[in-house]
Amino acid sequence: MHLRVPRPRSLAGQLFGMQAVLIAVVVAGYALFSYISDERQAEDAARRQAMAVARSVADSPSVREAIGTSDPTATLQPYAVKVMRDTEVDFVTIMNPRGIRWTHPDRTQIGQRFLGHIERALRGESFTEKYTGTLGESVRAVTPIWASDAAEASRSDDQIIGLVSAGIKIEVISRRVQEQVTALLGVAGGALALGGIGTYVINARLRRHTHGMNAGELSRMHDYHQAALHAVREGLLMLDGQYRVALINDGARELLGVGPSGIVGDSVAGLGLPAPLTGALLASEPRVDEVHLTADRVLVVNTSPVSGGERRGTVVTLRDVTELQSLMGELNSERGFTQALRSQAHEAANRLHTVVSLIELGRAEEAVEFATAELELAQALTDQVVAAVSEPVLAALLLGKTAQANERGVELEVSAASRLDDGVLPDSLPARDLVTILGNLIDNAVDAAQGSVGARVSVTAYTTDAELTLSVSDTGTGVAPSDTERVFERGFTTKPAGPGGRGLGLALVRQAVHRHDGTLSVSAAEGGGAEFVARLPLRTSAPVSGGGA
Repeated sequence: MHLRVPRPRSLAGQLFGMQAVLIAVVVAGYALFSYISDERQAEDAARRQAMAVARSVADSPSVREAIGTSDPTATLQPYAVKVMRDTEVDFVTIMNPRGIRWTHPDRTQIGQRFLGHIERALRGESFTEKYTGTLGESVRAVTPIWASDAAEASRSDDQIIGLVSAGIKIEVISRRVQEQVTALLGVAGGALALGGIGTYVINARLRRHTHGMNAGELSRMHDYHQAALHAVREGLLMLDGQYRVALINDGARELLGVGPSGIVGDSVAGLGLPAPLTGALLASEPRVDEVHLTADRVLVVNTSPVSGGERRGTVVTLRDVTELQSLMGELNSERGFTQALRSQAHEAANRLHTVVSLIELGRAEEAVEFATAELELAQALTDQVVAAVSEPVLAALLLGKTAQANERGVELEVSAASRLDDGVLPDSLPARDLVTILGNLIDNAVDAAQGSVGARVSVTAYTTDAELTLSVSDTGTGVAPSDTERVFERGFTTKPAGPGGRGLGLALVRQAVHRHDGTLSVSAAEGGGAEFVARLPLRTSAPVSGGGA
């Protein structure tokens, strides 16, 4: 036998119950207050009504005339009955100063003593009281009848010739209150029903938004959400339907460089991000594994719209591939070196076969001359590069790029003005960044020069006391003046896009240069084509040796 533990009520259900109880308590409290208040008001109204009727009767000249006759009841009884009917009071009793009734709704009570207090009335006062008489408990007013209608100031000398009491039974007052309470309960019931319907509609909407979860589940989800948000090492950015930042984790703050606080609620367009990256974040269509550059990083960006019948926002993930991009650049350089070595091995095999063939033909002297000439040419190239740039990583890069350029019909030369000794570069300029800068500039120059007349690429590298200068020029078509800034943007290219895409090399160069607070410029070369110049400050406390151009 399995016992099914009831699931806690959803948050919407709990709120509905609380609101329904609250509305019921408020309505019930208001009804009780209104009942008590209405009962008091009804009693006060009855006192005022009884007093008004009593005074009107006491001030009537016909009443004073009837009192002076031998049989006051004969005139006063019909008059009292008419007043009761017209004023909706339950009794009007007119009596002599001793309290003997002249009138009464029950004719058998005429001539009997009035049940109630008359002492204050005999002293000339008008008052009201609650008293139980022959008709039951009532609210009554008692007032004196004066011998004349003289002014109030002279009544101290006037004579009281009778008394008038007018009253309304308590049961009549209660009936009036009950009628008012019944109407009030009807209104309260309508208010409760209307409040219940409104509460149900609101909570139905809340139930949809909370997916029927209770408060504990929502609290746990929030805790999991916060833990996951800070645990994810990738950047996570959530935008609302107006492309404002709704949520951002620590990884995204670091990758975008927006600081440890703030920006939530700000528009993406106002974050100061590069224009291509801002455009990707503002795009309505999804972006998959797009590569974008910030000032210091290479990011892979994925965007996915959040929709539920309408566009609610965008989820953005950011991955830092700066190190991976650098490693890929080094891998591409190594691959180029391998291809160059393969080509050189193939050429060396051809030359070796030529030497062997010359020896077999008995032309030993020609064989020696041929082999020596090829060896001197290779050695001369190596000596030229090493003499100008003795820094080992850059020297190896230049030798490899020279072989690659030669295969593509482009002559790569190291300018005589170059001078870069081994050990002159500080640790603040790692070899990886220098390979990224110089390697991409050379690749771009070889692509531009290939196919031109006298295709040539010239490389100049030297240091001064303050900075390292790397210059690469080509004999290609050059860069239009209108494109001198756009040429460094990611995605800009004048060549057909390959399988892996183009327009990233120069953007990586600019990023690496800016990372070291350097400058990068492009201008027209002397022999045509374009010349790219990168200048990087040498951050070191020790004096930097080296020649200048």
